[in-house]
Amino acid sequence: MELELRGITKRFGSLVANDGISLSVAPGQVHALLGENGAGKTTLMNVLYGLIQPDEGEILIDGKQARFHSPKDAIAAGIGMVHQHFMLVPVFTVAENVTLGIEQADRIGLLDRRRTRREVAELSRRYGLDVDPDALVEDLPVGIQQRVEIVKALVRQANVLILDEPTAVLTPAETEELFRIVRQLRDGGTSVIFISHKLREVQAIADTITVLRRGAVVGQRAPDATAEDLASLMVGRNVQLRVSKTPAKPGGTVLDVDKLTVTGDDGRVWVNGMSFQVRAGEILGIAGVQGNGQTELCEALMGLRPIAGGSITLNGRDLTHATPRQRLRAGVAYVPEDRTEDGLIGQFSVAENLVLDIYNQPPFANGVNLQLPAIARNAEERIAEFDVRTPSAALPADSLSGGNQQKVILARELGREHKLLIASQPTRGLDVGSIEFVHRRIVEQRDGGDAVLIVSSELDEIYALSDRIAVVYEGKITGFRDPDVPAAELGRLMAGGADTASAEGTAPAESTAPGADDADASPITGIGTPGTGPPAAQEDS
Repeated sequence: MELELRGITKRFGSLVANDGISLSVAPGQVHALLGENGAGKTTLMNVLYGLIQPDEGEILIDGKQARFHSPKDAIAAGIGMVHQHFMLVPVFTVAENVTLGIEQADRIGLLDRRRTRREVAELSRRYGLDVDPDALVEDLPVGIQQRVEIVKALVRQANVLILDEPTAVLTPAETEELFRIVRQLRDGGTSVIFISHKLREVQAIADTITVLRRGAVVGQRAPDATAEDLASLMVGRNVQLRVSKTPAKPGGTVLDVDKLTVTGDDGRVWVNGMSFQVRAGEILGIAGVQGNGQTELCEALMGLRPIAGGSITLNGRDLTHATPRQRLRAGVAYVPEDRTEDGLIGQFSVAENLVLDIYNQPPFANGVNLQLPAIARNAEERIAEFDVRTPSAALPADSLSGGNQQKVILARELGREHKLLIASQPTRGLDVGSIEFVHRRIVEQRDGGDAVLIVSSELDEIYALSDRIAVVYEGKITGFRDPDVPAAELGRLMAGGADTASAEGTAPAESTAPGADDADASPITGIGTPGTGPPAAQEDS
């Protein structure tokens, strides 16, 4: 099936999400749509899938104009979509999810479950999907749930399959397996639109790459294009893709977490007896698939979530039951996972957000009175130092781009005296230019003697920044490793594999990550294959 989009434009008020986008997808082609968050990728695919209607432009299938008023129309035309957040019913079986909405009855009017299971089993066998039709979805790991979504689209006879950020929640091994499935689909004649912001992944899997920036197509490249070329297309300027850092020189223990246990309101154990240390002058990276207790760990370390057991010590001072304010005063800087919900007050000005945690201290306050000139001077200095792009410090923080909002948070947290920096998902949703800046500042904190704890679901970020890596799975640390650990080993620990050779307590490796020319880098994920080192830092940011 030949698919073509011509001049697709979609506006939301004054925001032009898609600006005259044109592209074509040939039969049996993997067409990657590359761009940062906010570039318009998902909006364009939602137009193609009938979820939203374009203001201008047209969709052509085999040269004939098609109009999709709903996903039902798109599915009928042979288009399937696997959303970034899966659309599955957890308590249903695989077979029930796959046929939901297209159920067929047997001769006496009952649901033909036997036929459904046969169809799922046949598709599973044909494409090597390895999906059990009778398994409950809630019992399946994330990678298998994604396969269920693919089967669901194939059962509906999709000739074009849209995969929206498909590797966001996968381990390296699951990513490798997904790419095998995509190649098999392509070889069978199915076209795949692969949406991503990760350079190396699209280079590995795509037959052609279309780059979007600010809602418009800015270029199309073959997969052998350099990462530097693709990155510059994404952000409009040259970007340094590799983190430049010297070997760490760790000092004494700053943060000591001992047998920390954190439970939810429902009694679920999110952090299960976790113990680790972070030393001055080093970066400890917490690696793991999102949802394995990382968020709860950070909130517990900041006093935002009560703990059920264990202790937290900062430079010998017990902070186990300290309030968030007391922890900030003790020297903890915190960059939260969700900058809009937990890092900023959107309606407050940039200047006010820059003093949120010290607004009641001199020189910003005199008794109960705010010292507005001092707050304004502080904002001017911080905006210049952290290159915050804003016409005025008086503008509300929610008027800034995501990257500039993150810079405001960094400027506030690093602009006061601190001993420990906790950064959770520090570059989520940022363009590669902002990522470059954030990484540089984090390394500067380490080199200045701070202890740094990084939590990230991006493996390349963990490899690029960490001096030691702790892997978490279901609230437990499954192993400590130096940053030259092969990705296959790290992925095994991320999936809950047993630790056979923990490196906890060892000194950081006295070498930096191998460069982009590492001959052993995997062509699929860009992450080292078994027996090799990690990838070049941040080429897929």
